[in-house]
Amino acid sequence: MEDWTRTDMETFLAEKQTGYLYFYTPMCGTCQVASKMLTVIEQLLPDLPSGKADLNFLPEMAGRFEIESVPCLIVLENGEVQEKIYAFQSVPYLFGKLKELKG
Repeated sequence: MEDWTRTDMETFLAEKQTGYLYFYTPMCGTCQVASKMLTVIEQLLPDLPSGKADLNFLPEMAGRFEIESVPCLIVLENGEVQEKIYAFQSVPYLFGKLKELKG
């Protein structure tokens, strides 16, 4: 999964795309596990747009999306937040949530 800049995120949101954004912090152990899970999801859903960002460098995104903790997965459909996922649970759980976005 590619690290996105503020500009990448703003473009994704302005274009009202469907996909997901993953927010993490490097010192978060749970985030490291979540990142590995999303690496698998990215292989299963390669056409679904996605990006990740270290929330330490994008505090305005924390406010914009009202992110309460990390890891946080923001699921968007046509630019609108559909769901915020904090408990990643398992790869099958995430796959079930995100495969619906493919249409």
